Amino acid sequence: MLSWAVTFLIIAIIAAVLGFGGIAGTAAGIAKILFVVFLVLFVVSFIFGRRGRG
Repeated sequence: MLSWAVTFLIIAIIAAVLGFGGIAGTAAGIAKILFVVFLVLFVVSFIFGRRGRG
């Protein structure tokens, strides 16, 4: 999940440098969404992983 977010971030940077504003904005938005989903899943798995082993 994190690798997909980084991939879309790199696509957004390259598109912005080349002047494709719409594509850059879309890729940056997708990267933000994927990063937030990754963080939520990481926190949930960390909490349940700690609680499950007792």
